[in-house]
Amino acid sequence: MHHHLTLRSKLIIMISVMASLFLVALDQTIIATALGKIVEQFNAFDSLSWVVTAYLVTTTITVPIAGKLSDLFGRRIMLLIGVAVFTIGSLSSGMSGNITELILWRALQGIGGGIITANAFTIVGDLFAARERGKWQGLIGAVFGLSSVVGPLLGGWLTDGQHIVGLVTDWRWAFFINVPVGVVAFILISMYSPTFRHATKPSIDYLGASILALALGTLIFAVDNTETIFASFLSSTGMTVGTLKAMMFGFVAILVVLFVLVERKAKQPILPPLFFKNRNFVLIMSVAMLFGSAFMGSILYLTQFNQQVFGATPTQSGLMLLPMVGGIMVSSIGAGQIISRIGRYKIFMQVGFVVATIAMFFLSTLTPESGFGYEAMIMIALGLGMGVAMPVINLAVQNEFEQSELGAATSSSQLFRSLGSTIGIAVFGAMLTSGIVAHLGDVQQSAYLQTLKKNPAVSKIGDLNDANTILSLNMPDAKGLITSSAQKSFAQIHEPVRTSVTKEFKAQQDQFADTVTHAFSASLQRIFLVAAGLMITATIGVFALKERPLRSAKPTETPGEM
Repeated sequence: MHHHLTLRSKLIIMISVMASLFLVALDQTIIATALGKIVEQFNAFDSLSWVVTAYLVTTTITVPIAGKLSDLFGRRIMLLIGVAVFTIGSLSSGMSGNITELILWRALQGIGGGIITANAFTIVGDLFAARERGKWQGLIGAVFGLSSVVGPLLGGWLTDGQHIVGLVTDWRWAFFINVPVGVVAFILISMYSPTFRHATKPSIDYLGASILALALGTLIFAVDNTETIFASFLSSTGMTVGTLKAMMFGFVAILVVLFVLVERKAKQPILPPLFFKNRNFVLIMSVAMLFGSAFMGSILYLTQFNQQVFGATPTQSGLMLLPMVGGIMVSSIGAGQIISRIGRYKIFMQVGFVVATIAMFFLSTLTPESGFGYEAMIMIALGLGMGVAMPVINLAVQNEFEQSELGAATSSSQLFRSLGSTIGIAVFGAMLTSGIVAHLGDVQQSAYLQTLKKNPAVSKIGDLNDANTILSLNMPDAKGLITSSAQKSFAQIHEPVRTSVTKEFKAQQDQFADTVTHAFSASLQRIFLVAAGLMITATIGVFALKERPLRSAKPTETPGEM
């Protein structure tokens, strides 16, 4: 442990680590606003999902492996590798000449992001005693909350084309912006982060790492964009998506069994089986997975709710999340400070999860008639509850293990939360689509859609028989495209018939929007209820935890203690 470092050195290290982590968290949201322009430039709509999935797969695979490697070789070298790989991947992604290059560089970027994520939370345990970690874990939690708003705003701003020092920005700048921060972080970490060496010779579990990587990769492909990614394979073989997913889940199950057998015999396993004999560890991993599913559901679908109901643009919908982000930052930082003072964490987890669960339930009461003020009040409560929960999960799992196991333990919580988010988004997405289809009824027979089928501009949006396309038609950008195209066609009609036709089209559009919005809201209510149910289950797990007091550092270990 490095409690002997001066406060100045610790601050520089933590600022560098948090800057690196901010870039990784930012990258997950900033790319969303750039995807449209990327597809437009490369004319590669069929490959759109790969731009996101390539990063997700490599990040998920890397996190547990990087966590264990940091226990063997030290956090400093792993952080330097992570920052370097992420920075190179970002620069190369921005310089991509085609969609294939972009996908490959995004995969490399994901490897760097996984290494940073695995070590950013763990290094807090190296620099500070358990009693001090709460305040820093709270700050890291605030970084994640801030990135969820800054990402869409910054991505939209850069993609729209800004003039900076004589240069005009585009989607490539969503990647280029990572480079200068990455370079500075690399320099500071190399200068100030101490080297942590183990007395014994490290033994790398190559077989376990390979099996785990294959299992995680297969699982991600089985739940994320399966139909799109394997469209060619499904078309050529005639296999259904359900059959393919069943085969992939079966393969994952076999790999998990094989992984357990290998880890039992490994000298230094990637994910030590002894961890799962620790009751608190099992509970915390379960809580992390459930929390990940519910949290991503609320963030993702609140944004869509604001776009569908209030007609907000992606940038505006990001700003509308500020009440929740503000709550996350305030409670995350505040709870961390108090935890460090009193040395207890369980009560904060309990209160945080209870408040977040209640707020999640109230999200299910949102309707198209709800005002933004009502939504904002719920978001504040949700942010306050989740802001406490996010950092304390890491603090709790770190408090269960010795220093030599900190990397594997902490990265495990990141892995399970990431898996929960991925699976949750896939399940919620399926629920949303099926719910919308059920509530829309015979919308295909509506006069508005019948009119659009004759409009060539609609082909740029998608298949009118697809529920996601129906939602897209109700978005501001799509509405603008359709209205502009309709006005051009109406211009050929003489007055007063043109005025009458225009009014009728507008009435049809408004009626369609009202139908879609209510169908979307009704489907979304089910998602929020399920998310609340997940939070209730997670809360039960939190109350079942047996708290161990947080240890303080010895006075000789912490000169400059905050």
